[in-house]
Amino acid sequence: MFENLIESKRKRQNTLTQSVVSAVLHVLLAIGAIQATRGAAEVVRDIVQDTSMVFLRPPEPPPPEPEKIPENVVISADPPPQGFQVVLPPENIPTEIPPVNLTERFDPRDFTGKGVEGGIATGIVGGTGPVPTIEGEVFLAAEVDETPQVNPGHTCQGKYPPVMQSAGIPGRVVLQFVVNVDGRADPGNIKVISSTHKAFEEPAKTGILSPGCTFRPGKSRGQPVRVLVQQAVSFRVGG
Repeated sequence: MFENLIESKRKRQNTLTQSVVSAVLHVLLAIGAIQATRGAAEVVRDIVQDTSMVFLRPPEPPPPEPEKIPENVVISADPPPQGFQVVLPPENIPTEIPPVNLTERFDPRDFTGKGVEGGIATGIVGGTGPVPTIEGEVFLAAEVDETPQVNPGHTCQGKYPPVMQSAGIPGRVVLQFVVNVDGRADPGNIKVISSTHKAFEEPAKTGILSPGCTFRPGKSRGQPVRVLVQQAVSFRVGG
């Protein structure tokens, strides 16, 4: 009479439907996983295959520094030859010890025996100019036997700046320059060491370079030489 229960039949149908739906979902998930894995594999394959090497050009080395010229190298339009000096034996052999000249200069590089006889170590290969003598050197005041002095009756006073004079302002300028063998200041290297006011600097230079300002040249071993000196020029009101 009751071969099939109504509730039992409904549950069996529901279970079958759920199984079908579950199977379909699993298939879809599997397909999605396969597609995702395939895309990742293609990306990895593309990355692995892109193994081209790129060579970068190294930075260019900095340009070489210009060769520095030693301070004592003689540079002129007619340079002296590069060579050596010859020590000549004395004609009259002294019987006593001669006095020592502390201002005399000696460069052992000039006596190496290399190069042209009569040249100097700082000369130029193939040069034909004269070898510098003591007359062309510049000595310090402490290196000479006689320092330059202003000749008697000569004045090196510059013109007092009118503005400073009318204001009653005194001044003092210390100049450094080379006194040549002719007793005149070299205009090419005069410079101001100190001054109380810039208004006094140019008048002080003008006074030192004026024709009325001459010096008794410095001497070394009895010969006039160029000497680097410092000279003070004062400006006094009413004086």
